[in-house]
Amino acid sequence: MRRFLPTEESIKANRFLRWLGPRLHEPGLWHLNRRAVARGVAIGVFFGFMIPVAQIPAAAIGAFFARANLLVSAIATLVSNPFTYAPIYYAAYRLGGFLLGHAGPATAADLDPALVHAVTPALEHAASGIGAWLSDVWTQMAAYGKPLFLGLGIMAVTLSIVSYFGTLFVWRMAVLIKRRRPQRLRAGA
Repeated sequence: MRRFLPTEESIKANRFLRWLGPRLHEPGLWHLNRRAVARGVAIGVFFGFMIPVAQIPAAAIGAFFARANLLVSAIATLVSNPFTYAPIYYAAYRLGGFLLGHAGPATAADLDPALVHAVTPALEHAASGIGAWLSDVWTQMAAYGKPLFLGLGIMAVTLSIVSYFGTLFVWRMAVLIKRRRPQRLRAGA
């Protein structure tokens, strides 16, 4: 996989990134240490939940300003992918609906038929004009968007905090296990 990724040197030598200057040479952006990796995971998870498109560039920019590991932040955005969008968005919608005080539709079959028409416009909307169709789309997005975006925001913040401290914990446990292994070998010999 490394052969497909740009190297640190190629990124630093890129003429479009030269304006970043010495900031691009920050060690935390490239080296694997526990704090830079934990920040990278947290930033990647946050942008993975918050932004449905252009997650990797957004996470890279966030990692750049937070001095987090760039590669780790880019990889951590993959927590949301085509296989996980539906469960994530459903859980976010339900969470937002719960917090706003309305449960909303429980299943896709319970959705308002106008929402289905908003995704694939029906002929009756074409007959009444594009303005009416756009008005219906806007109404449905306003109704379903508030709980969805509230839920996504809460999940993004909460899971990024959990992933930050979880990464620190896993890193610490790995170090402790690695340190104890030679002690066990010496005790057994």
